[in-house]
Amino acid sequence: ETMPQTSVVFSSILGPSGSGQVQPGMGERGSGAGGAGDLIFQDGRLVSGSLEALMEHLVPTVDYYPDRTFIFTFLLTSRVFMPPHDLLARVGQICLEQRQQLEAGPEKAKLKSFSAKIVQLLKEWTEAFPYDFQDEKALGELKAIAYRVTQCDEENGTVKKAITQMIQSLLLSLAARSQLQELREKLRLPAVDKGPVLKAKPPAAQKDILGVCCDPLVLAQQLTHIELERVSSIHPEDLMQIISHTDSLDNHHRCRGDMAKTYSLEAYDSWFNCLSMLVATEVCRVVKKKHRTRVLEFFIDVARECFNIGNFNSMMAIISGMNLSPVARLKKTWSKVKTAKFDVLEHHMDPSSNFCNYRTALQGATQRSQTANSSREKIVIPVFNLFVKDIYFLHKIHTNHLPNGHINFKKFWEISRQIHEFMTWTQVECPFEKDKKIQSYLLTAPIYSEEALFIASFESEGPENHMEKDSWKALRTTLLHRA
Repeated sequence: ETMPQTSVVFSSILGPSGSGQVQPGMGERGSGAGGAGDLIFQDGRLVSGSLEALMEHLVPTVDYYPDRTFIFTFLLTSRVFMPPHDLLARVGQICLEQRQQLEAGPEKAKLKSFSAKIVQLLKEWTEAFPYDFQDEKALGELKAIAYRVTQCDEENGTVKKAITQMIQSLLLSLAARSQLQELREKLRLPAVDKGPVLKAKPPAAQKDILGVCCDPLVLAQQLTHIELERVSSIHPEDLMQIISHTDSLDNHHRCRGDMAKTYSLEAYDSWFNCLSMLVATEVCRVVKKKHRTRVLEFFIDVARECFNIGNFNSMMAIISGMNLSPVARLKKTWSKVKTAKFDVLEHHMDPSSNFCNYRTALQGATQRSQTANSSREKIVIPVFNLFVKDIYFLHKIHTNHLPNGHINFKKFWEISRQIHEFMTWTQVECPFEKDKKIQSYLLTAPIYSEEALFIASFESEGPENHMEKDSWKALRTTLLHRA
């Protein structure tokens, strides 16, 4: 099975085949101690091997360059077994051993060709996973390998020039990511509590969502803008943290850099929660039942437009917001809502049979994306929480090692394939015109806390049963004591 077509960044990494099979003209690694003899292939596809053999398979020789799909998959998934700087150090050792063999043997003339292949491997590594080189240890190791490689090219400096350009590009990429992370830190959304006041009707002049945007399609497009902006900050190695952070064997080499990588995941997950709470806030803060009904119907239409676009994450966040208890309990309001469209949306997101209906819709959007002629048709934004769970369970269901001690590389091909597909979706350029006014509201509008939502909900429609009456009484008591 081949990987789906990719955008420029990842197609250059994975190459046109993207299959992990040995390709004509790539050459084969010679067998030896810990070499190809410790690698198992089925139908030309690498399925298992010892860690040492896989590391050797990564490093080019005079007559061999690894399949780019293997390069991406191994660089991505090897961090389950060892931190990137340790892998880099081992790559450096293998390079040095091969260089010494070439210098001492009859193929010394091929030394420059070998060095060029090593530079190409390092270039692909730094472009695909620049964050692997964020700490001084890894950067120092990279420069040490580069120094050894350049010694063969002192006459015309071609290899040296390529290495200089590679390191400059790497440093620029790291600086850009660092600046983006600092910017996103400043944009974190604050949750605003109502405070001790029981009657909390918003001022007449205060805007609500319908005062900012009354077209469901436009709002869905702006949500898609925000989704694509935020998801684009997630990188393949971030997603591998889902696995490496749950492996006890990995705990000994977690470092500060690992924790920084999870920020992108946490920030994107936080956006989902904020959107859900914003939807609930917009409904509960409305005083008049007729207007509340309009707001609910509006968000149902927005969720439907998100579905049509392929923005499943925003769609799920909106549905989740409407299913929160403070909103779901508003029976008098819901009785006035035309719920047929909402029922269809809930059917698509029905959790039974492992979200079978959603997965069918996602598959349809994926197929549309692969044959798309326009950016609009390429949009696929999956429900992020479900994607994360899929990767996690894929990791947990299948063992890392086979009974013979080999790494179960078949498992890591599949993890890599799913992450690669996700990364392809994140690189789609949003085709919709940006509306700063609407986006500003979506990102900065006050959001009620869970307690505040219940207060607003009970103020709109009083408690109807003993449980609700007890909750309302407890809330009032808490607020009076706080005052």
